[in-house]
Amino acid sequence: MAADARAKAVTLDLRRRLLSSSCRLFFPEDPVKIIRGQGQYLYDEQGREYLDCINNVAHVGHCHPTVVQAAHEQNLVLNTNSRYLHDNIVDYAQRLSETLPDKLSVFYFLNSGSEANDLALRLARQYTGHQDVVVLDHAYHGHLSSLIDISPYKFRNLDGQKEWVHVAPLPDTYRGPYREDHPNPAEAYASEIAAFFAESLPSVSGQIIPPAGYFSQVAEHIRRAGGLFVADEIQVGFGRVGKHFWAFQLEGEDFVPDIVTMGKSIGNGHPVACMATTQAVSRAFEATGVEYFNTFGGNPVSCAVGLAVLDVLKTEQLQAHATTVGSFLMEHLRLQKAKHPIIGDVRGTGLFIGVDLIKDETLRTPATEEAEYLVSRLKENYILLSTDGPGKNILKFKPPMCFSLDNAQHVVAKLDDILTDMEEKVRSCETLRIKHPPEDTRLTQILTGQHNDTHLTDTTSV
Repeated sequence: MAADARAKAVTLDLRRRLLSSSCRLFFPEDPVKIIRGQGQYLYDEQGREYLDCINNVAHVGHCHPTVVQAAHEQNLVLNTNSRYLHDNIVDYAQRLSETLPDKLSVFYFLNSGSEANDLALRLARQYTGHQDVVVLDHAYHGHLSSLIDISPYKFRNLDGQKEWVHVAPLPDTYRGPYREDHPNPAEAYASEIAAFFAESLPSVSGQIIPPAGYFSQVAEHIRRAGGLFVADEIQVGFGRVGKHFWAFQLEGEDFVPDIVTMGKSIGNGHPVACMATTQAVSRAFEATGVEYFNTFGGNPVSCAVGLAVLDVLKTEQLQAHATTVGSFLMEHLRLQKAKHPIIGDVRGTGLFIGVDLIKDETLRTPATEEAEYLVSRLKENYILLSTDGPGKNILKFKPPMCFSLDNAQHVVAKLDDILTDMEEKVRSCETLRIKHPPEDTRLTQILTGQHNDTHLTDTTSV
């Protein structure tokens, strides 16, 4: 607790000296020092309360007492690796199996979504005997080398696309190549494919809602080519979409992926992850004779936390809550779309919502600078929001699941106020400027071509 009294400037200086500059902060020009969280709120060192609209890691709310208590009580008794028999890991696997189609009946426990996706890639290649992978454009699947290779969001800024990686068009019906047409991107790919990797609802790509039937059609092509369908639920699973527990279930009851990966929300901030697959895929992996062992994956504390998260989701009816609050938020954001031309599209389901900001309606040019300005102004009003998408112009809403109707109404009202103010400034030819602390004399100018966006934060970890 003594560290809490440290001045923000001192903490920032220590971070700059001790941590790599590649480990970026939100709001790098004026970072927020967060020392406490509760529910859908975060608190800085001055005790100021911020409404958290983006932290899908704290799935059932920051520091939920049931989750904290579960971790504490198990820590008092035992925490060891999963090579000993223990009830928690089998209880947790059983509870997860009850949420999934019967076919997905084998579970592997890990510590992060990146580990889960890396293991999914290994299993797919072992089962199919192939190496090639199809991914969606702008996708991000994790920070391991194997996953950077299948993440266009990252590899385009690094070593480029490997010959065994095939990039399908993003099924974005607002600004993508097919728009209102039903896309069929997998047909053009070669026959020897190990897997198709996709977030069930592409997140980093800009809060995309694929057209109905898209994944079913892709799965048909991939399986015909001998590949597997991997659904990455790390950002969107566990009831976030409201109508269903898993986002892939939006595709219909008959659609079942071959592998499902989970992370982030699964542990409410505790490092837990999981991969679920079929008996056939798992047996092919087991046939290698090579043991799979993860030191901390599936440990008693992690599984106790995971079980507690499932308990809270059920007892507090947070999946239904996501439907109610998400529908309310979508409705009111669409009213803002009718009022403010900068809002080109509002899309989403449950508490997974994107607001696409545009410069013009015809070309749908991303309003990148305006989005950054808007997010900065919201922060000044103690609302934490961020942007995503190839143009960094999509406002992304992925709040803790306890986000309330009052919270939604408050955010929309502030959004309306700021957009109205922005429009008045543009009409008066006044330059929009992001305010920085007094000691920072550099004023970021946008809408004038003088803005340098090299400091924009990588938000894929949230």
